[in-house]
This record gives sequence, structure tokens and C-alpha cells, in this order.
Amino acid sequence: MAAPVSQPPVASRASTRLLPRGLGALQESAPASLRISAGRRRRAARLEVKASGNVFGNHFQVATYGESHGGGVGCVISGCPPRIPITEADMQVELDRRRPGQSRITTPRKETDTCKILSGTHEGLTTGTPIHVFVPNTDQRGGDYSEMAKAYRPSHADATYDFKYGVRAVQGGGRSSARETIGRVAAGALAKKILKLKSGVEILAFVSKVHQVILPEDAVDYETVTMEQIESNIVRCPNPEYAEKMIAAIDKVRVRGDSIGGVVTCIARNVPRGLGSPVFDKLEAELAKAMLSLPASKGFEIGSGFAGTDFTGSEHNDEFYMDEAGNVRTRTNRSGGVQGGISNGEIIYFKVAFKPTATIGKKQNTVSREHEDVELLARGRHDPCVVPRAVPMVESMAALVLMDQLMAHIAQCEMFPLNLALQEPIGSASSASELAPNLS
Repeated sequence: MAAPVSQPPVASRASTRLLPRGLGALQESAPASLRISAGRRRRAARLEVKASGNVFGNHFQVATYGESHGGGVGCVISGCPPRIPITEADMQVELDRRRPGQSRITTPRKETDTCKILSGTHEGLTTGTPIHVFVPNTDQRGGDYSEMAKAYRPSHADATYDFKYGVRAVQGGGRSSARETIGRVAAGALAKKILKLKSGVEILAFVSKVHQVILPEDAVDYETVTMEQIESNIVRCPNPEYAEKMIAAIDKVRVRGDSIGGVVTCIARNVPRGLGSPVFDKLEAELAKAMLSLPASKGFEIGSGFAGTDFTGSEHNDEFYMDEAGNVRTRTNRSGGVQGGISNGEIIYFKVAFKPTATIGKKQNTVSREHEDVELLARGRHDPCVVPRAVPMVESMAALVLMDQLMAHIAQCEMFPLNLALQEPIGSASSASELAPNLS
């Protein structure tokens, strides 16, 4: 006689029926300590999924909001230390570098991108409470997007937004528009200032490639390149000869209604040692996520990157030595300033690849929202090459990553006295004296 099959208690079977489809079997097979109890008074187990994707950072947090043709865009910054000097003018400097209509090789949309700090500061100092920055949209032309309301732009987010949400803001690309990055750049301006005050960190980015015009690796000295050199021309390449070649390449496709891509190189000098964590939160992993979250970004490499695969270990390793000040340094920097996921005090440098702008003034084959094959001639105002305006965006995201990692490091590793034989405290006498009037 076959043994009777054991059944879960009635209460257990009832709670299993209340679970979402697919979780019932997991409930029955799970240990008792891990099972979800529905209870007699609860009609169903409550499961929450938080996947908004609009907040960046863990300690220095930035939430961006707004769309291309809505009332405005901006951000809310949480976790900022108090008594940091910051004004709207400080943020405006960076926003002006990002804004549209600044030259013939950028989108002709005319926006001043004038920011307003609505909360979180008092008499020019941060208060430690959330900082709300708002920038109104003033030059919308929704009628330019009538064709895009019916057909998907090739390689744009139109189709995937429909696939995911079943609805989308048509004008200007909505949330997928690069105007979303205004909030990142405003927050990045604040992060840059704190990093400079605390540790003397300096973050600079520049255009190192436009289409097939490639700036040679030895054409820029990472130790000495300046913001003035980068901002001396409209393409933001610190080498005048190659800057002219890049501008010519953009002009060539611009008049044809086409677009091209390029590469932005970013360097961070004076980054403290110890930023980043092993395994999942490696510093280069955080930087990669930040950069690949930018609109039109398609690639990231740090240090020697993919070219490092051409070396042997003996050729690629960065040998250590003691400098005149008694510091551990590396003779080369193929690691890009990060080893084991943690900053080693050398210059951090990486590259970000950006694809050609998806919206172009040429007729293309596509599919309509009614799933019919159609032709699309897109209108609207768009960059023929995004990399000149991507420079401040890359700098800002690098600053947000380093700021977040700096706060994490201080919270974990400087809570108690350091092992001064191996560690060094974050900050310097010069930065402390500069902040002294506000921190007293």
C-alpha cells in the first residue's frame, strides 16, 4: 500500500494561495523561518519593487527629475555636508558649459538654463538638508515632434520606452532627453567644490576623438593640462591643431543633416588613496556605471583599457617606488589610478565613448507605433555631435562618484584612529584653512 502523500497544513496552503504566481512553490519548499506569513486578516502578501532608476549615490545622493518639454528639470541633493559655501552662480558656471545653443556645432535650441536653488542653503552655505535645484524649460517646440509621435526614431529610446511603459512623452524624447543631465551637472558642481575643499581634487575632461579624428595619447600632459586650454575652443579639445580638425569633421556632417560620435577623456588629480571597495563596489565599477548612465554613451575604459590586452604582465605592471617625500608611488600608471577597486593616489584617467546622435535630418526606414513599416524624416533641434557638451556631464558624474566614495571611506575607515604606518587621513591643511571661517 502506497504511503499517503503528506500535505501542508490548511493554514499554510491558504497562505500559499495568497502569494503571487510563481512564489507558491518557493513558499512550500522554503524553511519555516523564511516563509511568508499571510495571516488570517491579511488578504495578500505585500511585495514592493523599487526600481525607479532616478536616484544616484548612497551617501551623497542625487535624484533628478523633469523632461525635455515639460515645465522644467532639476535635482534634489541629499546627504550634503553642512556649511559648504555654494551659490547659484557656482552651479551656473557648469550649467553654461552644458547648455544648448553655445556654438554652431551644438543644438540650436536656445535655453539659458538659469538655475534656482529652492532649498537647502542659507546665506550662501549648505544647511545639511536636501538641496533642491530647479531650471525652467523656456524654448520648447512640441510641434517639431509630430512625426516622432507616430514612428520610432532608429537607435533612439522611443521604441524601448513604449515596450517598457506602454506610454511615453513624445516631445523632445521626454525623460531620455539629455536635458535630464542638467540636474547631474548642478549636483556635480557642488560635489566638485567639496572635493576641492576637502582634498584638493581636480576633475577635468576633454574631447579626445571625433569620428576618425583621434588626439594622440602623448598630445596632452595629464599632470599639467588646464581648464583654460580645454575651454579655449568650441569642441573642448586642449590641442589647437586637433581641435580644428574635429570642428571641421562636425561641420562636414552638420550641413548634411547627419551626426557623428566621439570620445571624452576624463582625469581626476589629487584623489585620496583608499576610495572604493573590493568586489561589487570597486571604484572603476562605480565610475563605469555613472558614465554609461549618460545619454548616448556606449563604452568605458580605465587606465590601459582594452589596449592592456596587448601587453605581458611584466610589461603592464606598475612598479612601486618611494618618492622623495617618502610616499609609495608607481613609476607608470597603466592601472589608471585604481588597483583592486581602490584608488592608489595616482591620477585617475578613463575614456567614455559616445555614439552619433540618433535624431538626424535624413530620411530613414523605421516602424510606426501601429507596427507598420514607414519612412521617417525627423525634425527638431539636435547636436550633430554630442561630445563637446558631454564634457561637463562626464566631469559631473565623476565628481558624484568620488564624492559618494569619499563619504563612504570617511564613515568606515576614519571613525577610529588610523594606522598611520599604512594609512593617511583624508584632507589637507590648505583645504581645512580655506573652510575654517565657515566651519568655526
